[in-house]
Amino acid sequence: MTAIPATEGPEAVQVGPPPPFDPELRPMLDEMAAAGMPALTLENIPLVRQARTAMPVPTDEELRRGGAFEVATVHVPGPAGAPGVPLLICRPAGVSAPVGCVYFIHGGGMIFGNNRSGGVLGVLDHAEQLKFAVVSVEYRLAPETPHPGPVEDCYAGLAWTLAHAAELGVDPARVIVGGVSAGGGLAAAVALLARDRGLARDRGLASDRGGPGLLGQLLICPMLDDRNETPSAWQMTGVGIWDRAANEVGWTALLGDARGGPGVSPYAAPARATDLSGLPPAFIDVGTAETFRDEDVAYATRIWRAGGAAELHVWPGGFHSFAGAVPTAALSRAAIAAQRDWLRRLLA
Repeated sequence: MTAIPATEGPEAVQVGPPPPFDPELRPMLDEMAAAGMPALTLENIPLVRQARTAMPVPTDEELRRGGAFEVATVHVPGPAGAPGVPLLICRPAGVSAPVGCVYFIHGGGMIFGNNRSGGVLGVLDHAEQLKFAVVSVEYRLAPETPHPGPVEDCYAGLAWTLAHAAELGVDPARVIVGGVSAGGGLAAAVALLARDRGLARDRGLASDRGGPGLLGQLLICPMLDDRNETPSAWQMTGVGIWDRAANEVGWTALLGDARGGPGVSPYAAPARATDLSGLPPAFIDVGTAETFRDEDVAYATRIWRAGGAAELHVWPGGFHSFAGAVPTAALSRAAIAAQRDWLRRLLA
């Protein structure tokens, strides 16, 4: 057992070695280690971005999936004084009635990615099965654009989507905000912003639930806490994908010297929110063998304490974003099925 610095109370917390990885998932970690990606530091962000450009992104033709979707890209007004926000819109083809929608926010640690990467293909798999639309937002990245730029871009894109739901063929009462990793954290922050700014009232979407009119929030291994001091963060130091050191780089890129200090906004780091009441139902999942385990479990617990609805899955042996990395593994198939079942129940 190892003692880690105390973050609450007078005593240090004791943690053991990292939990074991699922045996079907472990080979992917070994392959990634052998690939020799440049070490992630603030200074190396441009170098790592350049290395990641070798990863292909889907074309419009690939996104259409043989005619299953109509695909378009639009640039919509951004936050006041900021550039426009690109949205990738994929709507089920041949469906005339308004459909549900997942407003998706990509992952990438706040510093990588675009609206065709970072988990959007997994959500499109769900959309193809359940016949809903996907609107994927491309927000400005840190450190070039620190907080509040990224979350304000995401909020602006959501506000535009709701305002233009009719022309998109989307039912504005069936819009779910979702994301993976950093995108999951941004999705949670957007849900907080929508509640606090009365987005639903502005769009005539307030509901009896008392929430912001969003139907739900799909938070896949979300990045929520800039303090980076949970037992799982310390336990997974140097292990797996997106460890404590990488997490520090991502949060520092977003927040600069404010990271981990007092006064960080809950719209930057949703774990900082003191009030989690009045939010739409949440789906939260995370692996046991990843940095975000404890902050994600704590977020679900605090939603319950506030009287809200949250479905929490903690997958044994899962590393960060395992279901997207190894979708054929048994554990991944179970995680994907749980996401789809939750979406089906909400969108039905």
